Amino acid sequence: MAVVDLLGLLAYGELQGFNRMAADSTMAPNLRDQAQTAAMAATEFRQFERLRDRLVGLDQDPEAAMAPFVASIDSYHASTAPNDWLEGLVKIYVGDGIARDFYLEVSYFVDPETAGLIRSVFADRGQADFVVTSVRQAIAADPTLAGRLALWARRLVGEALSQAQRVSVERESLAALLIEGEEGLDLEGVGELFGRLTTRHTERMATLGLAP
Repeated sequence: MAVVDLLGLLAYGELQGFNRMAADSTMAPNLRDQAQTAAMAATEFRQFERLRDRLVGLDQDPEAAMAPFVASIDSYHASTAPNDWLEGLVKIYVGDGIARDFYLEVSYFVDPETAGLIRSVFADRGQADFVVTSVRQAIAADPTLAGRLALWARRLVGEALSQAQRVSVERESLAALLIEGEEGLDLEGVGELFGRLTTRHTERMATLGLAP
């Protein structure tokens, strides 16, 4: 069932997002920033709970639904472990951002209740403002950071796309969401979708003050 696969993927992504952000918060330079990063982690866990509850409501075992995606998501996080707090913030904003954009696109191909949940889970709650302000202030204080963080952001996107490809190959039901049914995309539609993702990524990089 494609929807169960999608919810399992999202649930495990949010669970690991919580774990990763909680760990990253310990690298913050002061208690205020540590608390802000920990608050973002807490939001991730609340969203995990909502996705888990939706799976339970569909009479599905959340653990079983998440299991197929453990290896790919864990691999992504292992290969993109930040070296410092700023890299962690860029990972939240850029790496998680492109994933969020993609899932919001996918929400148009599922049932209305699941679509509403996905859009609510990935809605902008203003937390990105903290990330943008922190990164831009750091670059203003030390302009040499811009090059390093831009390279890091490009690596994040490359890793994220590689893992997305791996998941789509291993779980054909997820790829089928986009291309089957009355609202399915043709090749032109798929190209337009990735064009939108690229545009939003470029805008996100500019907002951070980084070269795309």
